[in-house]
Amino acid sequence: MAALPTFSLIALIFSFLVVFSTVGGHNITEILSGSPDYSQFNSYLTQTRLADEINSRTTITVLVLSNGAMSALAGKHPLSVVKNALSLLVLLDYYDTQKLHQISKGTTLTTTLYQTTGNAPGNLGFVNITDLKGGKVGFGSAASGSKLDSSYTKSIKQIPYNISVLEIDAPIISPGLLTAPAPSAAEVNITGLLEKAGCKTFANLLVTSGVIKTYESAVDKGLTVFAPSDEAFKADGVPDLSKLTQAELVSLLEYHALTEYKPKGSLKTNKGSISTLATNGAGKFGITTSTSGDEVVLHTGVGPSRVADTVLDATPIAIFTVDNVLLPTELFGKSPSPAPAPEPVSAPTPSPAKSPSPAEAPSPLAASPPAPPMDTPEGAPADSPAAAENSKAGNAAGLSL
Repeated sequence: MAALPTFSLIALIFSFLVVFSTVGGHNITEILSGSPDYSQFNSYLTQTRLADEINSRTTITVLVLSNGAMSALAGKHPLSVVKNALSLLVLLDYYDTQKLHQISKGTTLTTTLYQTTGNAPGNLGFVNITDLKGGKVGFGSAASGSKLDSSYTKSIKQIPYNISVLEIDAPIISPGLLTAPAPSAAEVNITGLLEKAGCKTFANLLVTSGVIKTYESAVDKGLTVFAPSDEAFKADGVPDLSKLTQAELVSLLEYHALTEYKPKGSLKTNKGSISTLATNGAGKFGITTSTSGDEVVLHTGVGPSRVADTVLDATPIAIFTVDNVLLPTELFGKSPSPAPAPEPVSAPTPSPAKSPSPAEAPSPLAASPPAPPMDTPEGAPADSPAAAENSKAGNAAGLSL
């Protein structure tokens, strides 16, 4: 292959760098950190962990509120309600200034992060974007009869076609968004939610072991639960839990919870080991994560488990179901490394057989099958079990003689 000219080589390297920077994603908190006018908005993205969700997606638009507009929203509502309101400002599509003014037929509906939470019935998780002409663009709820209460102000940052950050002058409010009661940590029935989600075995173990009290006491500061389904406890390879000591069972159940609120977006962007309720020292009873598309996989060192469904995501508690029981290495050891394949044994090279002369070659008509071995049942192959047994019997008889 001929060497590339220097100019072509530089161009090729540059294109790789561009692709790499695009694939590398974005960081919404870093984008907003240089703008003091959005410090409150940026702070609430971190508190609600929406920043992790935004950073985990490849195509997104964030509608940002100034400190004045953010204060009016956050000062009157609990964090869980603020999170829903901000989720409605995260569009799952790319819109820059040019695209806003080129909307087909002047208006469109776009889905938001709020729609993906399952908390938005009907089309309450969609936003209406309308080009009002004269340089103005209005935003409002997609619910019937809703007004365009918010307007585009200016562009803040674009990484085409990865992320666009735009300022709007007021929050977008869908019907019932701000009046929905926020779940109180004290009112969250963890075992009831687990039973409804098909995790009765796990819920019963929490109650009988007393670990449910540890979970409940951790809720106020943040709690994330990974609940194995009932089927997970019946799977092959799950140890007999009745053989564990009480202390080991407690550690196993505490291993299924984190001491912080970590919704799925945070799990996607996680780096390194995460401490659990069972963690009692550096590197002890930790969990690592990996992602494949929208899926999150938990790794314990013994085996992986997929995060299957979200049971509850309400700051400061998140409950997920997982496909497999999480088995910590501290109790069950590391997964065995596959044994190396044995070296192939080369078969001996057979000596070349002497070809019989035409005179010595038997006539096809005179050929007959060899007689079966002595004491071998008629028609049984020589390596069959019957032949082997008869051979052993014959050898024993010879020895007795």
